[in-house]
Amino acid sequence: MPEIKITEEELGLMSVFQNVTSVAPRDCIIDTQGRRIIFVLNKGQMGLAIGRRGQTIMGLERTLNRPVELVEWSEDPQEFIKNALGSRNVLDIKITTKADGTKVAVVQTTPKNKGAILGKGGRNAERARMLAKRYFGIEHIHIVTP
Repeated sequence: MPEIKITEEELGLMSVFQNVTSVAPRDCIIDTQGRRIIFVLNKGQMGLAIGRRGQTIMGLERTLNRPVELVEWSEDPQEFIKNALGSRNVLDIKITTKADGTKVAVVQTTPKNKGAILGKGGRNAERARMLAKRYFGIEHIHIVTP
């Protein structure tokens, strides 16, 4: 597992997150290209962080003045990628290592759900790729349909 470094700004955002939601995030990533903040939460903490009817997370977005996205942590890279992409649309995930040593994840979905997995402008796929690389050293995620 690659070494993860958290900046002062990310630590500050994690503190604000914890104060607003009463949930301690596992990690925080500031995505400057996507203009969003991604928090990784421990298993089972998602509902508490979102709050009833999404009130808690909407309050956090107003406080930070940026969109906030949440991903549930898993030790299993396949499960984690599934969580990052929106698990209800994923049929199967296979992780392979190429001859040059790079890891690649192949995500299988239906043609109908491919757009939902990719997200607007590929945002969801980019989030999953960024997190998979950060935690498991997976360089590429390919989304395919049968």
